[in-house]
Amino acid sequence: MIIFVLIILAALYMGWSMGANDAANCVGADIGSGAMSMRTGIIITCVFSFLGAMFFGSNVIKTIGTGVVALNELPQIHTNILALASLFSAALWVTLATYKKFPVSTSHSIVGAVAGGGIALNTSIHWEKIWQIFVCWVLTPLGSCLLAILLYPFFKSIFKLSIFKRWKLAIIYILIYITSAYLAFTWGANDVANATGILYGTQKFTPQSAAILGAAAIIFGIVTWGYRVIETVGFRIANITPLMTVAIEIASALNVHIYTHYGIPVSTSHSIVGAVWGAGIVQGIKTMNLKLAREIVLTWALTPLISGIITYAIITVFVFFGK
Repeated sequence: MIIFVLIILAALYMGWSMGANDAANCVGADIGSGAMSMRTGIIITCVFSFLGAMFFGSNVIKTIGTGVVALNELPQIHTNILALASLFSAALWVTLATYKKFPVSTSHSIVGAVAGGGIALNTSIHWEKIWQIFVCWVLTPLGSCLLAILLYPFFKSIFKLSIFKRWKLAIIYILIYITSAYLAFTWGANDVANATGILYGTQKFTPQSAAILGAAAIIFGIVTWGYRVIETVGFRIANITPLMTVAIEIASALNVHIYTHYGIPVSTSHSIVGAVWGAGIVQGIKTMNLKLAREIVLTWALTPLISGIITYAIITVFVFFGK
């Protein structure tokens, strides 16, 4: 009973850390462009990420819960140890990244943590599934970058038409609010699994009840610490204009929506940063912070490795002292 309570607390910690880091994915560009206040952006993210988690979160929850390591087929003690260690390890790494204001992938963190735990317990790992997820991780920022490269010039040409001249700014601002809500919805649908997929794998929660718990924790993270990474995405990666924001958010949301439909846990952080890079390339390479881009990519690469190593170490110590 005690270990199950600790697992729930670890899942809540993971949800909180996700909200703190990933809120930037949904509204960082809006706030950076000056089209939205921090407070409004946080409210939109809270409302629509909760709805996304509730209505479409179950697909990816099942993948995290049983697709990487079949938690439901392990002895209960191993399931509990793996669940607790992987949630704590993934959340700890995301917390450290948030403190440094880096937008990292909570999807990478939890998948790496679960895989590291599976290795430590010498249990069966679905490497084919992990390989599929890895390929999608690489394609995520590339896909949103290419979409933004296509969409941003399209929107620029559309809004040069005389029919839009009078109402241009008002239409852009309306689109920004719509696209940020859509992006928050897709983020909630895909990323709630990072906090609660493990709970589903323990067979103590349904996908729906796990989604509710995770969404609540995510909202708390958004409200308390979400501003830190919002500053990076909104102000430090590239100089973002309101029209760029529309292209960025549509590109990122469409990208994540496709993966969510197929139950693949991808990084909304990768998607939004890739889209910001794409729009920045169109705007001009000089508008981009290339040094920060290199640091972000390095952090992305380290995320699954570090969370996996932490989980491996925790489980190894736990098993050693448990003998």
